[in-house]
Amino acid sequence: MKIHILGIAGTFMGGVAALARESGVDVEGSDQAVYPPMSTQLERLGIALRQGYSPGHISADADEVIVGNALSRGNPAVEALLDSGRRYTSGAQWLAERVLPGRTTIAIAGTHGKTTTSTILAWLLESAGRDAGFLIGGVPDDFGVSARLGSDPVFVVEADEYDTAFFDKRSKFVHYRPQVAVLNNLEFDHADIFPDLAAIERQFHHLVRTVPGSGRLLVNGEDANLARVLEMGCWTPVERFGIDGDFDWKARLVEADGSAFEVFHRGTAAGTVRWPLLGRHNVMNALGALAACAAVGVDPAAVIPALARFGSVKRRMERIGEVAGTVVYDDFAHHPTAIETTLAGLRASVGDGRIVVAMEPRSNSMRLGAHADALAPAFGDADAVVFLHRPELAWDAGRVVAAVRGDALAVPDVDALVAALLERTRPGDRVVFMSNGGFDDAPRRFLRALAGRAGGG
Repeated sequence: MKIHILGIAGTFMGGVAALARESGVDVEGSDQAVYPPMSTQLERLGIALRQGYSPGHISADADEVIVGNALSRGNPAVEALLDSGRRYTSGAQWLAERVLPGRTTIAIAGTHGKTTTSTILAWLLESAGRDAGFLIGGVPDDFGVSARLGSDPVFVVEADEYDTAFFDKRSKFVHYRPQVAVLNNLEFDHADIFPDLAAIERQFHHLVRTVPGSGRLLVNGEDANLARVLEMGCWTPVERFGIDGDFDWKARLVEADGSAFEVFHRGTAAGTVRWPLLGRHNVMNALGALAACAAVGVDPAAVIPALARFGSVKRRMERIGEVAGTVVYDDFAHHPTAIETTLAGLRASVGDGRIVVAMEPRSNSMRLGAHADALAPAFGDADAVVFLHRPELAWDAGRVVAAVRGDALAVPDVDALVAALLERTRPGDRVVFMSNGGFDDAPRRFLRALAGRAGGG
């Protein structure tokens, strides 16, 4: 069998491609924007990748086309596909029909932390000797691939609330029918498809409706929006996790930056985590993952030590280099809350050290200005912020820049961004690049410029 994947370089669709290839399917694909880490994964898997959405890129002998949710009516490949009468489906539907039947599916949902929590869970299961399958919206350092079939009955899937495809406007996660679901958090996002928070809460409740009574819901007990979702109706046993409160799963910070914390299950100590990740948000991610382990029969106390060796995920505060004492990170930022919590964790770690941020407002919600008012306060822990203000940005970045606490400015392109960062960076600084896109390779361009400056070039 041969399939063509439209939108193959997206993190989810790239994972579908990996699973299809592993299961013996001949895979090809096309995409408009191709950048690491997914482009690197596809190349390593030997999957033919074509740039752009020309109808001619779909081979005549492709038996089925899997359509990513980035494509809409009017796209030339979509129009040619519909005219051809060729069989097509969505990535979520393909996963539900070809991979998940007969598996114990654990779905990791939430506005933030899905990728990290899914990766933590996959690593914990691996450490317990469970060869679990997974599909993660990023490339875990510990596995080197974003998806695998695995031989264990358990399959971990990052469960996204974004819509499925141009022909299926349901959230992707309703396709998965999980036995265990982790609800990490819930905030307003995806302003291009959801009119308000209530609409997203309704989609999360659709997911809740699919979890059987014999399954488990693992819910952030600190999140009022998730509490409102459960009030709509719940038919599954619920366990809550959190830090500030009385929960089934609870953490007590040993270090303020989240690099060490104790874990308690119903008041009984399960162990102390000491690991390389930072931030309160990552402590919550770990709690959700440990609770999911217990739900499928893995003793959390037995796998907690493995978190000391956890390698995290590409582009989740990924340390990509250091030049003359300046450390550079690449982070997949898409929402003010994610920005704020990430920088808070870094601030707790570096103390009075300087933090410089390069920000590309790239997500649909960011570009539409849905988060503009919350953006400036999110940079409260930064000493300097440089915004990449592309022409298509629909809102006034100047207003946000003026409201940022520290030094801030907006620049029109990556060359100007690198120059502005060089002016503001000194030895010992932490420089964080935040974007959920390719950022025109800005982090590595800056590293090269930093090295050139250090070498006198």
